[in-house]
Amino acid sequence: MNTPLATASGTPSAAPSATATPAGLPVLPRPSADEFDAVLHHGAYMPLTQFGVIDATGDDAASFLHGQLTNDTQHLDAANARLAGYCSAKGRLLASFLTWRSGDTIRLLLSKDVQAVVQKRLSMFILRAKAKLVDASGELAVVGLAGDVRRALSGVFDALPDGVHGQVDGAAGSLIRVPDALARLRYLWIGPKAQVDALLPSLDNQLKRVSPAVWDWLDIRAGEPRITQPVVEQFVPQMVNFDVLGAVNFRKGCYPGQEVVARSQYRGTIKRRTSLANVEGELDTVKPGAELFHSDDPGQPCGMIVNAASAQGGGVDLLVEIKLASLESGSVHLGAVDGPALRFLALPYGLPTEV
Repeated sequence: MNTPLATASGTPSAAPSATATPAGLPVLPRPSADEFDAVLHHGAYMPLTQFGVIDATGDDAASFLHGQLTNDTQHLDAANARLAGYCSAKGRLLASFLTWRSGDTIRLLLSKDVQAVVQKRLSMFILRAKAKLVDASGELAVVGLAGDVRRALSGVFDALPDGVHGQVDGAAGSLIRVPDALARLRYLWIGPKAQVDALLPSLDNQLKRVSPAVWDWLDIRAGEPRITQPVVEQFVPQMVNFDVLGAVNFRKGCYPGQEVVARSQYRGTIKRRTSLANVEGELDTVKPGAELFHSDDPGQPCGMIVNAASAQGGGVDLLVEIKLASLESGSVHLGAVDGPALRFLALPYGLPTEV
């Protein structure tokens, strides 16, 4: 069961109302075969309604966030974005972000279903800092682009970022390259909503507009976990491979949960990681937060679904946090030991060998 977010005093806060923040993201219908095909064999774009944006402004915005997040925001420059996490005092992730600078503003892209609670919690710790956090989701559009998209993007931006997490800014907003999925290029375009909406039709002659559910699938195939409401406070960063993905800076100063995260890293106690898998079923029954069970130990869970998305080849692709020992033999099942068996796939990156 998820632990409620705590207030500054350490007392769990009341559950947010349905009007303040949704209980969870809506389940997106399975994309059509043509939508998957567009990404894999041509190029596609997709407005990403599952994300929100928090803008941090003020003279102390960078230093404030530096003391709250797992990555370095103090030295965040205008040419590179960074992944980061926000932890509880126990080192458990409350949110995951993509962070970048846009002028004097630091922007945080996160799952929309945790945004309101996370923004409120962060704001409680600003105190005397010259910093302000605002919900920019209504003013900004977030668009994902994947596949053969560089020519279409060159009509919107004067230059395109080359390396992963490289960033360029233009009149239409920010363009950030994110990790490839299935050897296909991927970019995030975040800009003023009215301007982005006016420019999107110019892409239609070259790219196919597809469901935002395709982006969720691509994120999973890129091996990049996202913290959503069902898995809040379930994982320390290493359990979701954030140390491998560059979302944790172990040389920066303190942040909430830093001692727990550092101890896990340097004492060799990381016995759980996130793996890529596929399972039969649909998203109405295969959901983040669902527990996994191993054939040799049916009495207790061995892992949990972090993210799930409809898969191009059928069933649901998953990122699952799991005991490393459970991958050595036997089988892993969804919900109970007699539930559907998971088929494990290779992540697009290697994991360190734990001792």
